[in-house]
Amino acid sequence: MQRRALLALPGLALAAPALAQSPWPNRPVRVIVPFPPGGSTDAMSRTAAQKLQERLGQPFVVENRAGANGAVGGQAVAQAAPDGYTLCASASIQMLGRLVMRNPGYDPMTDLTPIIRTGRGPLLLLMTANRQPTSLQELLAAVRANPREWNFAVSSLGAAGHLATIEFIRQAGVELTQVPYRGTAPAITDVVAGNAQLVFEPILATWPPARDGRAKALAITAAERSQAAPTVPTAAEGGMPNLDIQSWWALWGPRGLPTEISARIAEILQPAMREPDVVARIGGLGIEQAGEAGPDFAAFIRRDFERSQELLRVANFQPE
Repeated sequence: MQRRALLALPGLALAAPALAQSPWPNRPVRVIVPFPPGGSTDAMSRTAAQKLQERLGQPFVVENRAGANGAVGGQAVAQAAPDGYTLCASASIQMLGRLVMRNPGYDPMTDLTPIIRTGRGPLLLLMTANRQPTSLQELLAAVRANPREWNFAVSSLGAAGHLATIEFIRQAGVELTQVPYRGTAPAITDVVAGNAQLVFEPILATWPPARDGRAKALAITAAERSQAAPTVPTAAEGGMPNLDIQSWWALWGPRGLPTEISARIAEILQPAMREPDVVARIGGLGIEQAGEAGPDFAAFIRRDFERSQELLRVANFQPE
């Protein structure tokens, strides 16, 4: 028996390199989403995963791992082997972990490999329906006259909505209270109920209550109006020309992800995210396609991080 086992070893030694050299992917890929199902981040992640699965012939399994402003899922990806079988699909908040948390457990700027930015989308300024202003100009006059009567709901520290809130307060030149919430849904629920007065969130979450008359949509934080909410003016139209802060969505891998794998993912997703069915699907969420990849995407992240860092610094924000 021992002789037979020894004779089998050479065959095993020859098989191992052959398996190691099999083209990626040759088994299912995990796509970790650091936020709950149902939101724009989840929808964008599943769209990208579906296109990769169609083109590469292996399952791309979306796994929601919510918690700690994206740090729970981010850590899971950062600690995974850089072999292309664990990816992170998230929003722009993912990059700000060390700016908004004292100990996120990892550094998203160095422990993740940027692959491709898949989309971008403006925020909508939602106001409770029981207040008088009907435009951004009227709101600015009201908050300057009585700042203590107004507060902002903030769903996630470091999210685009938090940054837009800081920029709004800076441009308005007043001190307004910011009330933290555990997610988008409770923040918007309180604005609709009148317990909070204002919130910046993506169109997917804010447009339905505005469209139904349960709240008021005052402005879009982009240079152009959104096709998903075409009647809502831009912040520039309302007198705040520099209030142009958008959320964005992307894919990352662990640090050390081979360039050929990240390049292959980008090669597939850059045209796939421009396909008519995808454009229609994400357009309904208030999101437009974006396609920076590799070094271009890394450079974009650095610029966006520096802008966010400066906004938080000016606001004297302290990590929690």
